[in-house]
Amino acid sequence: MHRLHLLRHAKSSWDEDVDDRDRKLSRRGRDEAQRVGAHLPAAIGRLDLVLCSTARRARETTELVLAGFAPAPRLLVEDELYLAGAALLLSRLTRLDESDGAVLVIGHNPGLHELAIVLGAPDSPQYRALAAGKFPTAVRASFAVAGRWSMLGHARHPVTDYVTAKSLSA
Repeated sequence: MHRLHLLRHAKSSWDEDVDDRDRKLSRRGRDEAQRVGAHLPAAIGRLDLVLCSTARRARETTELVLAGFAPAPRLLVEDELYLAGAALLLSRLTRLDESDGAVLVIGHNPGLHELAIVLGAPDSPQYRALAAGKFPTAVRASFAVAGRWSMLGHARHPVTDYVTAKSLSA
């Protein structure tokens, strides 16, 4: 059984006159990412691999959410994940090595949300919240994937968790 976790980057800053790829996390985003990171190891357990977009806000989110993992998972920062749509994300995930049993993807909307809806089994208790139309910053959707990574898009998978940063502060 594989485990897949999709995490949208935390809230970024729009205050600076910088290229989209270079936008950093806002103060709220740093707080969100730290809150998610404080809960993540206990919530998902071991991670084998983290795939991260090259965007600065995604890389900063990654650094903060992985701070509590020991040992740290393998990290690949990949340009193809920057603003990737659902089809490109799915294509990347089908190329994962089978030995990577637990994978976290840190990237962007709308691609992550679209992928989560495509992958999620509608009869999962968490699916309704996932499909409700919002996929806010620092949200995580997790899936239990019974088949091989190469077959990821050929079935729907149980949504095992859907957690927003806001729900962690409650």
